[in-house]
Amino acid sequence: MTEQSRIRDATRVDLDAVNTVVEAAIHTWKLPDRVKRLALPVYRYTPEDLGHLHLRVLEQSSGIVAVAAWELADRRDLPGTGSGMLLHGLYVDPARHGEGLGARLLDDASGAARSCGHEGILVRAQADAEGFFARRGFTRLPVRDAARDYAARLWLPLS
Repeated sequence: MTEQSRIRDATRVDLDAVNTVVEAAIHTWKLPDRVKRLALPVYRYTPEDLGHLHLRVLEQSSGIVAVAAWELADRRDLPGTGSGMLLHGLYVDPARHGEGLGARLLDDASGAARSCGHEGILVRAQADAEGFFARRGFTRLPVRDAARDYAARLWLPLS
């Protein structure tokens, strides 16, 4: 039997739980421990982030187990001339990997992007996550400007 869950907007009250999920997910990345330790402060969400990011959580009886955040993408990063959503982060509690929680949040983000009329979703993926996004239809964008472009930029057209 599948546990009941819901996806909702995050609030200030959720930030400690959100950051706990983010930190646990980052600790699974295949990077040196020092790099993860130095990167953690950059990935933590703050009350100020709630003012410009859409921060969504997947909540179960045990609490928040997955997080997604997005914002409007910079047009210079997109493959076309339209608008797109930048998936800022998608994090799942490592103990819950393989349960489809990330896919559910990605579906939620895709629905939000469609309702805003965006042409697609852009993600700057960690190397560990490229396979997840590729299985969901994202394709790698070429690096046009080595000084500016993130190496693993992936795009999901929504049309």
